[in-house]
Amino acid sequence: MAKKTSRQYVCKACGAVHAKWAGQCDACQEWNTLEEMAVEPLAASSATVRAGKGRRVQLHGLGGKVELPPRTGTGIAELDRVLGGGLVPASVVLVGGDPGIGKSTLLLQAASRLAGKGERVLYISGEEAVDQIRLRAIRLGVAQTSLDLAASINVADIVATLEAEPDVKVVVIDSIQTMWLETVESAPGTVSQVRACAFELIRAAKRRGFSLILVGHVTKEGALAGPRVLEHMVDAVMYFEGDRGHQFRILRAAKNRYGATDEIGVFAMTDRGLEEVSNPSALFLAERRGNIAGSAVFAGLEGTRPVLLEVQVLLAPKGGDGAPRRAVVGWDSGRLAMLLAVLETRCGLKLSGMDVYLNVAGGLKVVEPAADLAVAAALVSAASGVPTSPGEVYFGEVGLSGEVRQVAQADARLKEAAKLGFTQAVLPRRIARGSARSRPPEGMSLRELGHISDLVGPDVEAE
Repeated sequence: MAKKTSRQYVCKACGAVHAKWAGQCDACQEWNTLEEMAVEPLAASSATVRAGKGRRVQLHGLGGKVELPPRTGTGIAELDRVLGGGLVPASVVLVGGDPGIGKSTLLLQAASRLAGKGERVLYISGEEAVDQIRLRAIRLGVAQTSLDLAASINVADIVATLEAEPDVKVVVIDSIQTMWLETVESAPGTVSQVRACAFELIRAAKRRGFSLILVGHVTKEGALAGPRVLEHMVDAVMYFEGDRGHQFRILRAAKNRYGATDEIGVFAMTDRGLEEVSNPSALFLAERRGNIAGSAVFAGLEGTRPVLLEVQVLLAPKGGDGAPRRAVVGWDSGRLAMLLAVLETRCGLKLSGMDVYLNVAGGLKVVEPAADLAVAAALVSAASGVPTSPGEVYFGEVGLSGEVRQVAQADARLKEAAKLGFTQAVLPRRIARGSARSRPPEGMSLRELGHISDLVGPDVEAE
C-alpha cells in the first residue's frame, strides 16, 4: 500500500488542491499561486464513514413558516443598507479592500456606535497595539465609548477569551491574514493558516451566537487574499472601494445570505473618519461644469438606489505610429471598444485615429450596461464639440446593431433625475407590456431613441 501524501498544494487564487507543485494552476490558469499545506491523515475518519457509524439526518419539507432573522443596527445607515438592515446574530461578515482605504476606520466607528447603544463589542487587532487603536479612536471622536479592545494573533487565545465572555454580541477581527493557529505548520497569511483560523473563529461565532466581522486584505488584482473558499465560508462579503487620493469610498456587497448582493454604501473620508453620504447623486454632480463638450450625466442604479454620475470623455489625436490609446477609469474597457466599433460602423463616426480617455467622475465603478447610452452621448459630444444639455440625463443599453435596448427600473432613474432638477431624459423607446406606460415625473420631458444613430446629428463630421 502506497504511503499517503502528507503535503498538498493549494492555489491561493481559486482554492484548487494539487498533489504536487506546479508553476501554473490548472483550475484558474494563474501563475505562481500554489502554496504548500500540511494535510492530516484521514484514515480514521474514512474508516468511520465506511462503517456507517453516522447518525441519520432529520429531513424537513420545503413548506413551513419562516421568521426573518433579528438584526442589530450598527448606527451607520449606509453600512446597514449594505448588510441588508443590520447584523444578524451568529453571522459572519468578511470586509475586504486595499490597504489604507478605510476598513479599520469604518469598523472602529461601527463598533463604537454599537458599544454606545449598550451592546458588548470586542475589537481584536492583529496589526495594531491597543494604544494605537486608542489614538485612532481619539482622532475619530469615539474614545469615550465602552468598547473592549485586545491585541492578539493567537486564535486559540482568542477563542478561549470568547468562551469566557458569554455576553459578547459583536466581534471584529482585524485582520484574518494576521491570525495564527499553532496546530498548522505555516506562517500567518498562508492559505492553510487563513483557512484554519477562519474555520475556528466561524465555528465559535455559530456556537456562541455573536456576530463576527473579519477584515481581509486584497491582492493586486482586487480579489480577497487567500483561497476563494474563505468567501464560501462566510455569510456576507463586502468590498471597500475607492481611490486613496479621492474622498469618496464605496462599500459594495458581493455576497449576502441575509440581503441583496447589489447594494452599495457611499462614504466620504474626512479628518474625523468616514461620514455617510445619504444623497450621493448630489455629491457626485456637485463639481460638474456645464457647457463642456464630452460630458454626459448617466442615471444609474446601484442595488435599489438610483445614482446620477457624470461620464467624461476626452478625444485627442493619436500620437506616434502605434495603436490609438484607450484609457478607461470606472468603466469596462472592453465595452468601450465595442461601443466605439458600433459608432463607427453603424453611425459613420470616425474615431479610429483618436486617443480616447474615459472617466466616471466621483470614483464609482459602473458595471451595468445601462451606461452605454450616456457614454455614447459623451463620445458624440466630444467628437462634435457640442456640449450636451445641462438638464439632460441618459440611460440605455446599446446592442451591436446599434439598437437602444430597455433597462430595468426606468421610473426610479427618472424620479431621481427630476429630484435633482433635470428636465429631460434620453432613454430607450419604451414598449408597454400588458399595461399603459408610466408617466414621467412632473416637469420632465422624455426623448426616446430606437437607434444610436439618433444621437449623431449633422454637427458630427463623418469622414
